[in-house]
Amino acid sequence: MSPLDHMSPDQLPEPEEPILLTDGDAMPVDAMVSPIQLREAQRQEDPSDKFPVVCLGGSAGSIEGLERFFRNMPADPDMAFVVVTHQSPDQQGELTQVIQYFTPMPVLQAEDGLKVQPNHVYVIPPDRDMSMLHGTLLLFTPTQPRGRRLPIDFFLQNLAKDARERAVCIIFSGLGTDGTIGLKMVMENFGMVMVQAPETAEYDSMPRSAIATEFVDYVLPAEQLPAKLIEYLKIPVMNRPRREVAESASKPAHALQKIFILIRSRTGHDFSFYKRNTVFRRIERRMNSHQIKEFTHYVRYLQENPEEVDLLFKELLIGVTKFFRDQEAYEALKKRLWPVIQEKPIDSTIRVWTPGCSTGEEAYSVAMTLMECLDSVDPLKYLKIQIFATDINPEGIEFARAGVYGENIVADVNQERLQRFFVKVDAGYQIRKEVRDVVIFAVHNLNKDAPFTKLDLLVCRNLLIYLSAELQRNLIPIFHYALNPGAVLLLGPSENLTGYQDLFQPLDVKWKLSRRIEGSSSMARLINFPFALGRLQEVPVHSAHNMNPAARKEGPFASLVQRVLLREFTPPAVVINAKGDVLYINGRTGKYLDPAPGMGSMNLFDMAREDLTYQLSAVVHNALTDRSDAVVENVKVKTEGGVQLLRLTAKYLDEPEQLAGMLLVAFEDMPTPTKVRLGKAGLSSELSRDAVIAALEKELQYTKHRLQTTVEEMESSLEELKSTNEELQSANEELQSTNEEAMTNKEEMQSLNEELMTLNMQYLSKTEELSQAANDMKNLLDATEIATVFLDNELIIKRFTPSMSRIINLLPTDVGRSITHFASNLRHEQLMEDVRLVIDRLVPVETNIQTTRGEWFVMRILPYRTLDNYISGAVITFTEITELKNLEEQLTVSTAMAESIVESVREPMLVLDAQLRILTASHAFTETFAVELDKIKGQPLSELSDGIWNQPALHRKLVQLLQAENQSFDDALLELTPNGQSTRSLRIHGRRITSDGQKTNRLLIGVEEQAPKPAASRPE
Repeated sequence: MSPLDHMSPDQLPEPEEPILLTDGDAMPVDAMVSPIQLREAQRQEDPSDKFPVVCLGGSAGSIEGLERFFRNMPADPDMAFVVVTHQSPDQQGELTQVIQYFTPMPVLQAEDGLKVQPNHVYVIPPDRDMSMLHGTLLLFTPTQPRGRRLPIDFFLQNLAKDARERAVCIIFSGLGTDGTIGLKMVMENFGMVMVQAPETAEYDSMPRSAIATEFVDYVLPAEQLPAKLIEYLKIPVMNRPRREVAESASKPAHALQKIFILIRSRTGHDFSFYKRNTVFRRIERRMNSHQIKEFTHYVRYLQENPEEVDLLFKELLIGVTKFFRDQEAYEALKKRLWPVIQEKPIDSTIRVWTPGCSTGEEAYSVAMTLMECLDSVDPLKYLKIQIFATDINPEGIEFARAGVYGENIVADVNQERLQRFFVKVDAGYQIRKEVRDVVIFAVHNLNKDAPFTKLDLLVCRNLLIYLSAELQRNLIPIFHYALNPGAVLLLGPSENLTGYQDLFQPLDVKWKLSRRIEGSSSMARLINFPFALGRLQEVPVHSAHNMNPAARKEGPFASLVQRVLLREFTPPAVVINAKGDVLYINGRTGKYLDPAPGMGSMNLFDMAREDLTYQLSAVVHNALTDRSDAVVENVKVKTEGGVQLLRLTAKYLDEPEQLAGMLLVAFEDMPTPTKVRLGKAGLSSELSRDAVIAALEKELQYTKHRLQTTVEEMESSLEELKSTNEELQSANEELQSTNEEAMTNKEEMQSLNEELMTLNMQYLSKTEELSQAANDMKNLLDATEIATVFLDNELIIKRFTPSMSRIINLLPTDVGRSITHFASNLRHEQLMEDVRLVIDRLVPVETNIQTTRGEWFVMRILPYRTLDNYISGAVITFTEITELKNLEEQLTVSTAMAESIVESVREPMLVLDAQLRILTASHAFTETFAVELDKIKGQPLSELSDGIWNQPALHRKLVQLLQAENQSFDDALLELTPNGQSTRSLRIHGRRITSDGQKTNRLLIGVEEQAPKPAASRPE
């Protein structure tokens, strides 16, 4: 996440050096812009540019959904559309032309630096990643392999940062999980998310993955999405200018407090310390989805619909995280952690805390980083890792404990880490057990639960930006208290430690890495702790002449002055609880308190001197009973200098909240007469007998009162013990019932175990059948002598038959290697292109090819389809046709020779096929009957010379000759009368052509012209 994402223009930091704006987490934009320039650019943005930008993401089967979407979208919706789909590199411009058929809006293929305009549709080019900065589209060459690219996630993450609440994400049909991470970023930046209903999608993997995030606003069929989108964007709140959060008629403060109370009552979590602006925007999102305009109406809606409280709680907890977010920050962390690791003793533990861990990606990233750091440590110096990952969202904690993440993490985790720290599972990738074992996930509220302590590293990234300044001021000292001296603190890029420079020393300003330092840190640690049992660490003394005024006012100098004043001008005092246990001691109390012999005790009544026991008990009892101050004067106590008169004060503490219910007991010396100070003799002379009796009666009354109180407390404790005993008996009965259920479960488990054994036998039988089938298949493939090779989608060889060695020199050890690594004996250079074409388009390829040794094969390339009808590669078969090719060549030569012979003879001759079509004719025939050979080839004999050869008798003899009734005929006489010519008498000879003694379907026809008959004499 960019450091500027969670700040308004007036809150941007102004470092001395310009910062590098990044387009997403993977691709840098080559522009250096200072925060001041960026702030001015944001202030000068044209309000007309504030139109919604809709990203339409899809993969396989998304064309149909896009068609139904655009056909129901009007021509002027006042929003821009960006289509991001998975395309083949050779489909340049095809998707743009297809979408243009569905909408009257202009459809353009995105270009680098193209400014987005409303009422336009932009399509991502093939083989490109696309980003967006200040409304301008930017194109990048992909860095990930084609099968691992996530172009939809990449664009959505950058769109969310650039368009913020104007961003809209719509996920259509597709395979995989692309878009799941990106839509979370859109949601975090107050955009809107829609998904095509899975049951209407051709492939529902992407829609279901998006719905599983629970960050989706609407799930509808594709044709209903445009109407809902326009309805949502026309809500007035979307068009209001940004304003500071303040109490108004539409946002009353008491309504917000009521919402906080409803959330706290439902979930137990208090969001009153979250930033108001963030909370209001989250609430407005929920109000927009229900078309509620007034906060008071939404409060009523929450009261009537408790499930909406749960949805609002999840809305406030949206945490967009991923593995190794800001990779440079983790590299800097490695560098700064090395000294801390080097100083750790042998067999010690590296303790880490990651509050606000969300779904665990950040905690696991820290674990992997530490394990990589330990690779460089001496193996003899064994160090353990213990990471506490906490969050207030129980569902996120449960998800993190499982450690199963989608396949889209390959965009953030390199191959080396995937192989070392992850295991491939059906759902994606799971963190290995050795990594999961070092991370302890727990539900923890940073606002009210005690922190983890003695830490070597604390990672809290992008959490403080959501909290109020007051809560941040309270948390930073707690972080300091939790860390060991010299330990490291890592914050998010938008967070800082302003005002706490005396607690942390910056190590990396850009990535907010700091080291814990001492100084006045001990005093800062006590800000949120009302008392301490140990002596405060001495603060080094600094000379006054070299101390600036600010240090005198708030630094160690002020602390020294306060301590001197407390020591010189305040009486000795202790803070105790209701039982008298001493929690804090101020000043020198040795004159009044003396540790009791035996086991050490910090109880006030056990430590008090003998003369003070009665008076202390009385004054403490009165203060606790009345919950007010109690004072006793002229209390005598024996000291080394004689008898001293005291004023005992017990002050009941109501505030602060951490001290409520405790007592402050002060010992204040009073002026003591000399006669009283003399000792026992002097005291005895001053006391009368009546005074002694009165004191003894008073002490007796107090003792009776305390005895009565003790008896009542004992009776109350007895009743509680009885109740506890009954509860224990009830618990024992429940345990017995549980034991019986466990025995029943044991029997069920035994039965289940037997079923599993039976199932195991069935699986063994199936395995044997599969083994036999595999043997049969192998023998079948070997027996066919058809060269066959099986490839996967990456052209990796999975299996091949021995006959393949005649074409490609393959060995059994070559299984698992790419076929592109081998040279073939084929005179066909496009083999790999043909295979990729079959895998991509599922179109079979068949062709005749020749080897370098002159052998001919029929090559067929077919898609490899699994039983589930999934394409898992290709199958290439080679069938030898060398003999057929030789026969074909011989036949061609023979035919050419026959035609040459026929054409060269001097007699008129014809060659006919089985359909009595003319195959060839001699030169004499063409001259005799005035025809052209090129024109009559392929012409039926019955149509020759305008049909004069269509003679039934001749046709009958030719058919009989083809039916092998006769081998030849010589007696066919014909009379032909060409147009405009005299009648010609012909004698026809027919022969059936044979080849090597075998009959063929060819006829040889000879024509012999007879002399004309003499004309008959006419009678005179």
